[in-house]
Amino acid sequence: MNCKLILQLSIFGLAMGIATVFVIPSNIEPMFWVAIFVISASLISKHCKRLFFLNGFMVSIVNSVWVTSAHVLLFDAYSARHASEMEMMARLPFGESPRLLMILMAPVFGIVSGVVLGLFSYVAHRIRNASRAKAQVH
Repeated sequence: MNCKLILQLSIFGLAMGIATVFVIPSNIEPMFWVAIFVISASLISKHCKRLFFLNGFMVSIVNSVWVTSAHVLLFDAYSARHASEMEMMARLPFGESPRLLMILMAPVFGIVSGVVLGLFSYVAHRIRNASRAKAQVH
């Protein structure tokens, strides 16, 4: 694993954690994550020699720690700007404690997004290899 790259790419998670509290509304947040995943997968395929899926997976795990930490630590600001999320959380188990629910759900979101970024990273590696092979033929 490339721990240095994982930590560097996870700064996107820190930035998104803070940005989703104060700036980015939840309706456009997925577009930012797709862009972050494409950039991260591209950089993983460029800077890693192997374990592309694992490196992508670990970036998302660390991202989930950053995002959850920002949302929990800045909870008052987050909840003031995310009323619909607060209503949805209130209906879930542990909904009476939204911070606890965020902490409990973080591993789920980290794993799911980790699988997605891991696959993006693997596909980016395959595309990069195919491009290199095609360039060598011509």
